[in-house]
Amino acid sequence: MEQTEIINFINQVELFNGLTEKETEQVAEKLTWLSFSPKQHIFEEKNERLSLYLIFDGEVEVFKTDAFGREKRLTIFGKYDFMGESSLIEASYHSTSARTLSHSSLLHLDSEEFKTKYEEHSAIKLKIIKNIAKVMSRRMSFANDHVVNVATQYTSGKTRKEHDLLGDREVPDPFYYGVQTLRAIENFNITGVTLSFYPDLVEGLAVVKKSAAMANYDLKLLDEKIANAIMGACDEILNGKYHKYFAVDMIQGGAGTSTNMNANEVIANKALEILGYNKGEYEHCHPNNHVNLSQSTNDAYPTAVKIALLKSNKKLVKVLLDLISSFRDKAEEFSEVIKLGRTQLQDAVPMTLGQSFEAYATTLEEEVDRLTQNANLFLEVNMGATAIGTGINADPRYRRKVIGYLREYTGMDLVSARNLVEATQDTSAFIMYSSAIKRTATKLSKISNDLRLLSSGPRAGFNEINLPPMQPGSSIMPGKVNPVIPEVVNQIAYKVIGNDLSVNIAAESGQLELNVMQPVIVQSLFESIEMLKNGMTTFMYRCIDGITANKERCRSMVMDSIGLVTALNPVLGYEKASEVAKEALHTNKRVYDLILEKKLLSKEKLDQLMTPENMIRPQKKG
Repeated sequence: MEQTEIINFINQVELFNGLTEKETEQVAEKLTWLSFSPKQHIFEEKNERLSLYLIFDGEVEVFKTDAFGREKRLTIFGKYDFMGESSLIEASYHSTSARTLSHSSLLHLDSEEFKTKYEEHSAIKLKIIKNIAKVMSRRMSFANDHVVNVATQYTSGKTRKEHDLLGDREVPDPFYYGVQTLRAIENFNITGVTLSFYPDLVEGLAVVKKSAAMANYDLKLLDEKIANAIMGACDEILNGKYHKYFAVDMIQGGAGTSTNMNANEVIANKALEILGYNKGEYEHCHPNNHVNLSQSTNDAYPTAVKIALLKSNKKLVKVLLDLISSFRDKAEEFSEVIKLGRTQLQDAVPMTLGQSFEAYATTLEEEVDRLTQNANLFLEVNMGATAIGTGINADPRYRRKVIGYLREYTGMDLVSARNLVEATQDTSAFIMYSSAIKRTATKLSKISNDLRLLSSGPRAGFNEINLPPMQPGSSIMPGKVNPVIPEVVNQIAYKVIGNDLSVNIAAESGQLELNVMQPVIVQSLFESIEMLKNGMTTFMYRCIDGITANKERCRSMVMDSIGLVTALNPVLGYEKASEVAKEALHTNKRVYDLILEKKLLSKEKLDQLMTPENMIRPQKKG
């Protein structure tokens, strides 16, 4: 590569801002060239940071692995982005991993060389370190925003003036949102949970805006350069960038207008940068006139929400399937462990512990179909309805085109609602899906109740199973270990059930051509999905997979149970069997011993009838 090409590239990288022409040439001489194939790791989490990497071309995925070994994509970096900059300051370890998504070319600066051999270029070193400090400060500021409050973002010195219907406001210049988002942040400091907490929702908004821009361009309503800039901005959001600027609280007044405008402003300001303008120069690309062209909040917002819920449901179902598989594995493991079944918390008849766990797997398996069927109601969208369903300010051809692009970009079988006026005011699909989530949560809670009972004790309870010990259970009682994981699953279920009630009340509260309560519906659904995903993952890894059986305890309770007399009904009759059961209860004798004592059956016949293994499935009678 030509040196001039490297120098031109360096001039576009934030870390080297403020370098003179000669200093830039000196930096270029220190850089080495690296080529990577697709899916090749650049660095891995927990390894020492040794280098600064500058992306010359290609795409690099940055991801993190959670405690359960699952990968979560954080962002996608492209040209002019950089990674590992803190290695130039001090020794540390990578908190994330990075790998290429395509053939990629990177420039590399060894941190040890920077620290030692740059001594003769102390001015360069100081400038680069100052730039690194700015970058790290900005990143830490965003981390603190999540911990404290979104309002703490208003700390930037440089601002730009924007105006709206209510007047002029100073907006922090580094931020991609604008004046309307600024007002929404100030007005709706409600839950502290912003749109950025739900990436699927942010990406749903981006794909709606991208599809609208493409449809408007096809209809010659949008200039090609502006359309391409809007689509480019949307693609960057879809690649995980700029999510932090979706800063409005999930619960808000205005029927979702603040959410829609947050998306419009972020996309418009990024598009302006792509076009070569400054943020806020809306005469070149306007949040309303261009990004929101042919749309209203009342069709763009619910369409984005439905796309996001369809994606989120797939993730939820995947976690549920993993949990079902875990229960199935336990069912196989415990297939020969005889235990006592119970009804109304009273002794019933024998069964296997494996049958109990197979029942749990089956009941949850039913929810896979229910969740999927109810989520498919979201495939019907009202895009093109604009304000109330009449399609005002939209070309007659727009509706068909925008749905086509939505289908292409999402890979989903989305269809336009039969009646857009009805679809704009109707929220019944949310009711149906919420009910499916609630049903799943209710079953999980019931299973958790069972596990807490079966593991109760260890001396004065059922003590049929052992839950893996997760933490000490008491600040005063030594040796106590509580069933904390089933307990937290119970509590998740209570929240989900409460959220379902919120969805139902909010859906009922719609009036005339619009339901303004959609934000609380959306917040409730996404919160429930997220809690269930996290709860089921924790349930599987920290509870179900580690359960063991107390085989002897299970069998001894079966042999001591009065419920065994049920097997004698076909031979002795119900009345005689009841007399034996009553006497066994009063005399504290075993049913088996009383039958022999009363000479009601021979020992051979009794052994055949009362062997627990013969009671766990239907037996041929004759």
